[in-house]
Formats: sequence, C-alpha cells, structure tokens
Amino acid sequence: MDSMYNIFLPYQDTPQVRATIENLQKFGGLDIYLLSPADPEQCPEGCKWVKMEGAINSEKVVAQMCQISLDYEYTFIYDSMDTLLPSTHGLQRMIDVAECTFASMLYADYAVETEGKRSARPLADYQEGSLRDDFAFGPLIMVNSGFLYDVAPELTKHNWKFAGRYAMRLALSRVTEIVHINEPLYTVITAPAQAGGKIESHFDYVNPRFREVQIEMEEAVTEHLKEVGGYIEPGSQLPVNLNDGEFEYEASVIIPVRNRVRTIRDAVESALSQKAPFKFNVIVVDNHSDDGTTEVLESFKGDERVVHLIPETYDLGIGGCWNLAIDDPRCGRFAIQLDSDDVYSSEDTIVKIVDKFRETQAGMVIGSYQLTNFKGEKLDGGVIDHREWTDENGTNNALRINGLGAPRAFFTPLLREIHLPNVSYGEDYAVGLEITRNYRLGRIWDVLYNCRRWEGNSDAGAANDYEKLNRFNTYKDRIRTWELSARQNQNSIGAEFDYQDIDEEL
Repeated sequence: MDSMYNIFLPYQDTPQVRATIENLQKFGGLDIYLLSPADPEQCPEGCKWVKMEGAINSEKVVAQMCQISLDYEYTFIYDSMDTLLPSTHGLQRMIDVAECTFASMLYADYAVETEGKRSARPLADYQEGSLRDDFAFGPLIMVNSGFLYDVAPELTKHNWKFAGRYAMRLALSRVTEIVHINEPLYTVITAPAQAGGKIESHFDYVNPRFREVQIEMEEAVTEHLKEVGGYIEPGSQLPVNLNDGEFEYEASVIIPVRNRVRTIRDAVESALSQKAPFKFNVIVVDNHSDDGTTEVLESFKGDERVVHLIPETYDLGIGGCWNLAIDDPRCGRFAIQLDSDDVYSSEDTIVKIVDKFRETQAGMVIGSYQLTNFKGEKLDGGVIDHREWTDENGTNNALRINGLGAPRAFFTPLLREIHLPNVSYGEDYAVGLEITRNYRLGRIWDVLYNCRRWEGNSDAGAANDYEKLNRFNTYKDRIRTWELSARQNQNSIGAEFDYQDIDEEL
C-alpha cells in the first residue's frame, strides 16, 4: 500500500462526486473510497468501491470502514452529497494537529458556498459531556486509524442500523481526546436547493417518527456511561418526603418575565383560571421590564393570589428569577413553571401536577405540551412529550438528549437546596439532571400547556445564528460534563464504601 491516508465519500452517481474527487486528488497519498448500496455502472478513475451492507451510519458499514482503514494512518469520512473543497493545506493541517495532539478524532470549522456566496460554519468544542448524538462535527471528520484497533471489536456486537457512527465516536472519546480545530479548513459547495444549511429544528430529536433511532442511541450512550463510570442504576432514585416544611400554599405558579407586554396578561390569567381544591398563588418575577409589562402586572394587584416581585439587582437570568421566587416565603410546596409567553391547556393543569407528586413522591414532575403559533393554532410537530424518557433508564438517557420537557414542577424544599444556575438557557436542564441523579421524576404524558412559538421566544433566531447556537450547546455540554463528573464521583464513593463494608465483614 503506497497511500498513507484514505477518505470515504457517499456515492449517488458520478456527476455528484466528480468535483469532490477532482479536489481530493490534488492531495497526494489519499485513497478515495466510494460508499453505495448498489454497484456503480463504472467506478470513477482513481477511486475504489465499497458496497455498503447497510445504512451509512449503521454498525455494519462503520465496521466495513474500520476494517479498510486499519491499513492507513489517518482516515477521513465525508458524509454529505455536496461538493467538498478542502482549503489549501486543509487536510494536511488536520493531520499535523493529529500528530501534535495524539487525538483519536478531529473535526474543523468550515464554510458553505451557494451560488458564489460564502457563509461561515463555526463549531463548538468537544468535551466529555458532549454526549448528544446530534453533536455538530460538520460533514468532514478525521480519525486516527491506529485507534480503530481498539474500538473495532465494539462495533460488531449489536447490529445497530442507526447508531454505528455514534458508538464509534463515543468509543474513540474513551481512548483519547476528540479535537476541534477552530480554523476553517474546507468548504461545502451546495446546489441552490440545499441553500442555507439550516440547522435541524429544536424539536426534531423528539419526533416520534425517529423512535427506533432514539432507542439505539440510548443503548449506545448507556454502554458508554457504564464504560466511563457514569451509569446510574435503575430504581436507585429516592422518594422525597412531601410533608417536609410548612407552607401556606400548596402550589405556586412561577412566571419569570422581562418585556412581554404582548403575552404576560394571557399567562397570568391562564394561571389564575386554574381550579384546585387547595390554595395556590402566582409568583411573577418582573425582571425590570421597560415595555409596559410592569403596568400590566400592576393591574392584578387586587388579586391576593398574585405576587409581583421585582429583583433588587439587575444581574438575574431566568434561573436567578426562579431562585428569587422559590426562596420567597410565600412560595408553595410545589413550584410549577409557566413561561411568560405560554398558557396552560386546561383548568386542571396544576391539580394534575400536584396529584402526580403525591402519587410518585417525586422531586420533580414534567408534563407534555403542544406547539402552537401566537394565536393558539397548532403547529407541525404536534405534541412534545419526550417519550424517550423511561423510568427504567431515563436518568442515564438524560445525558444524551437536549432537554427533559415541560412544563416542569419541583418540590420546593428540594429546589431550595439545589437552586438553578443564574442563566437564561439550560437552567432547567441543569437542575433536572441533578435532581434525577438521586430522586424520582414523575412524568405526565397529557398535554398540560400550549407552547406559543413567535419571534419573541428566547431561542428565536438561534437556528441560523451559529455563534449563539454554539454558545447554547457549549453550555449544555458543560452541564453534562459537570453532571457526568458528579455521577462518576458518586459511583466511586459508593464503590469505596462497599469495599470497606466487605473488608470489615471479612
């Protein structure tokens, strides 16, 4: 074998890959392998053929690529049908960084070009908590083929149809680090029909059509957590004593708000319309609104159930506003979420939530919601119920998914111990991970509120704002990293105590 490197490309037809092949052949010592489920009429000159034995991300195809790659030093994998144009010395730069870092896998920033217009695609850094199966590596990655000797045997055990690539990169991350080169090293040239490079919907990962994919990804991440010591045994979560503390109110609806003059009245009236056999109130934390929101809230001052809080400081995010509400002595035994631009779907939402707490003795209860537009009309995507959660393995799978669902509700004494991070994105996910590490989670599959999507949402515009998206995803990955470390430490301490107990018995 003369070539030291190889690359795999998906093959549809020769015109589709011709430009990519010509661009790659300018880089010496690179063998090009074309992946397709069917034999080509004629393999393009200078290329080799691989007949795929499954889908491109299946375990079988990944195993095929691994077997071929063992004869090379470094392997590139490109998983787009669009034209790949490496920058000058771009591929060599990835190889040079690999040799400096001893990385198992590398990926780089890139650009997208459509009809002569270029746009940057910066990517987020990989870390130990980057466990999402949809982590954005870009369409081109490079693997240190030597490490495939270590991981290849793990990629032939399950016959996964979808999770092969995901399992491979988890396995590689256990060998040594995955490195992000934050330099634009290639361009993806798209046809006009693929213009924009739009990122997947925030809600795509819970689409019920992808349930079979979800199951395989969960199996893969669960095996990974067992390997790295972060696995939580099913059924180990504790009940809470729901009678702890003395509360005037059984429940409080918590509404943090800033500048939602168009929506806040609907939200408060929705909360006040609840019918319950117990006392409840509505705590609105008005984070120094200056658009008329404060005046709207003052119109409710005749209703003693409405608590209007204005922070003394100006440094609070959504999490900080929540902390202000739950630490208030008027907060009820159960703190129930309602965003300032959403409404409950029925008059018995908080009763269903409190009943679920009593039924399960959970530290946290999460419901389901319906996506609507500002007028309340249902949107495509339907009901978001996060059925990827199971009582058997939800606490482990929670480290893979990007959220636990809504509306969220908490046992107030427990939340007062933990508190939420003072941020405005991911604060709910952070506290949810911490609670489910040790305490039960109750799920309600009925729709409890309508999530109104409009231009004022806190995540509006993130789908095509790559710096904002990277910032959001990096923070959630950081939360996972910290949580994984906490679980590893907890398991390590538990194992140490078990060893001491056995030693004493002996």
